[in-house]
Amino acid sequence: MDRGIPTEDAIKTMREENAEYLVGTPRGRLTKLEKQFLECDWKAVQSQVEVKLAHDDGDLYVLTRSKGRQQKERSMRQRKLKWLWKRLHTIRSMEKLKRDDLLIKLGSAKRDAGNAWRLVDIQLPGPHQPVTSETFNFTLNRKKLKRARKSEGTYLLRTNLSDTNADELWKRYIVLTEIEQAFKELKHDLSVRPIYHRKETRIDAHIFVSFIAYSLHVTLKHKARLKAPGLTPRAILEKFKAQQMIDVHFPTTDGRTLIMPRYTYPERELQLLLTQLNLTQPDQPPPKIEQSQLS
Repeated sequence: MDRGIPTEDAIKTMREENAEYLVGTPRGRLTKLEKQFLECDWKAVQSQVEVKLAHDDGDLYVLTRSKGRQQKERSMRQRKLKWLWKRLHTIRSMEKLKRDDLLIKLGSAKRDAGNAWRLVDIQLPGPHQPVTSETFNFTLNRKKLKRARKSEGTYLLRTNLSDTNADELWKRYIVLTEIEQAFKELKHDLSVRPIYHRKETRIDAHIFVSFIAYSLHVTLKHKARLKAPGLTPRAILEKFKAQQMIDVHFPTTDGRTLIMPRYTYPERELQLLLTQLNLTQPDQPPPKIEQSQLS
């Protein structure tokens, strides 16, 4: 099982080894399976998630459509396309722009626009033509835009588990997303990195500490989902960075030092977060007296 898109050689190898696989597939294969998908209806497998099934070359293909993902992809595409359209108008309005400079600016715009670049047809001036509004034009390809809108929120899965129902396939695929998210949180949020220990006891300790850190991270994420939706564990920890513990030193007349450890008072936003998560600050530690080293 892999969320990536394996090559045909990798699929062939898995078949020869009688391995079961559930993998992602390029959307380009939809063209070959379009007739089968059009003949069947969408089946709901989860809230806002629907699937269609098709068979080809001994494999089962699962076309999945997620309304949440559709809204996200559409919003991203609209934002990128709007930016690209504005950028192209800005480039065309530049005075005394040479063709080589135009190509450089278009290359930069292509990089930043991502997939939205393919939705615009651009007419470039010839090698010896000046850059004007007549030689440099761009139009929106509505046919490609319509096709892009249809594919938003969809992805194609491929499996040799042809006797498994759609609900079970979807659950197995969700397991992959959760595993991938766990690795992402370990790497980015917790910054867990490999350390090459020489002793087995240190390896065990490293694994144990990493597991405890991840467990606390998941617990915080669960609490946030129930009480403070929209906040990620990383955002919560960033807010907690403002909370500090300091030692206030007061020298006394007899040469000793009165030390008062104190937690800083949380700001209003942090206090609201503590209340929502049902967390309370520990009591302020008692003061202590330190004897002067000179005495």
